[in-house]
Amino acid sequence: MSTSEGQPETSAPHQPDVSTSDSRLANRYGAPKRRLSRRTQIIGVSAAVAAGVVAAAWMNIPASTGTVTSKDVGYTLPEDGRVTVDFKVDKSAGSTAACAIQALNESYAVVGWKTVVLGPDAPESSTQRVELRTDSPAVTGGVSSCWIVDED
Repeated sequence: MSTSEGQPETSAPHQPDVSTSDSRLANRYGAPKRRLSRRTQIIGVSAAVAAGVVAAAWMNIPASTGTVTSKDVGYTLPEDGRVTVDFKVDKSAGSTAACAIQALNESYAVVGWKTVVLGPDAPESSTQRVELRTDSPAVTGGVSSCWIVDED
C-alpha cells in the first residue's frame, strides 16, 4: 500500500536513534564518570586505614627528649590575693619538667602566674600544690601548660 503521494505507509511513528541521543548528551554535558572497580575501592580504603594507623602510632611514640602530661586536680581561694592550685604531673624518668600555673578572673584574664620546675630527681608521677599571688580577685586556677626543659 502506498499513500496518495507515492510514499509507503508506515505503521509505527519514527523513533529517535538512541546512540545519537546519548552522544548528543555526552557532547553537551560530558561523558558520565566511570566508577572505580570494587578491587580499587578496597585497595584505596585499606591504604587510607593503614596510613591512619601509622600516623597514630607515630604521634604516640615518645620523643627522645621525654614527655610530660598534666591534669588539674583542684583549686582553692583561701583569701583575696591568693589561689592554691593542685595538679598532677606525669613525666619521663630522669627528665626535668616545667609547668606554668595560672589564676584567672571572671573575665578569664590572667591575674596570677607562676612557673614550677620539677627536676630529674622528682618522681615520674606526682601531685603538686602551688600557691599563687594574684593582682586582683581570681575565680579559678589551673595548669596552663607543661613542657620538658632541655638541659644542654
